[in-house]
Amino acid sequence: QVQLIESGGGLVQAGGSLRLSCAASGGTFSRYGMGWFRQAPGKEREFVSAITRSGAATYYADSVKGRFTISRDNAKNTVYLQMNSLKPEDTAVYYCAASQRGGDYALGHRYDYWGQGTQVTVSS
Repeated sequence: QVQLIESGGGLVQAGGSLRLSCAASGGTFSRYGMGWFRQAPGKEREFVSAITRSGAATYYADSVKGRFTISRDNAKNTVYLQMNSLKPEDTAVYYCAASQRGGDYALGHRYDYWGQGTQVTVSS
């Protein structure tokens, strides 16, 4: 059983930056592809970014491409999401997730474990 704990959320002005972290425990971190999803009030959960087990490949939603960067440190069992040039529409609860199956990382059902989420609020 893998436990995921997100941190780093908060309130930031538009144009600002935040770095989210997701610490994993209870499993072999390097066996999991990792993803970030978000859910805004009244909206469905949406894919944000993902990174393969080794970190060799990364994926981004069009809405965050060029502004967000995903990375991982397998020695620290942690995945990061650096978010720059934040916009009010980035406001959401951000969740990290772990996928042992791989495949299409943009699909939520490909993930086996989820964190509790961290709130990101971007003011205009």
